[in-house]
Amino acid sequence: MSGVWVFKNGVVRLVENPGAEPLDGNRQGSSSSRRKVLVHVPSNEVITCYEDLESKLLSLGWERYYDDPDLLQFHKRSTVHLISLPRDFNKFKSIHMYDIVVKNRNMFEVRDM
Repeated sequence: MSGVWVFKNGVVRLVENPGAEPLDGNRQGSSSSRRKVLVHVPSNEVITCYEDLESKLLSLGWERYYDDPDLLQFHKRSTVHLISLPRDFNKFKSIHMYDIVVKNRNMFEVRDM
């Protein structure tokens, strides 16, 4: 049995997946239901396609790799970093967004839409 014990209104209950349900029990406006977007900070532009993302990354010194037909890959010569993205933009998830943010400090942000 794992989870978080919550005490509210004199009642203690076990919440097994605390990330899925807010502690106040209100599901409305929960961050898990919001869509994440990648934003290019200097231009405040939401990245809506790989063409936009590629142009931003190329301007930051990233180079495109064409080795794997199932992935879009970018490498920065001055680092060991490699960004690997699914070829289909519809499969571009928050984990890929955070990877880009970590490897490009102060240039990108992940925001709730």
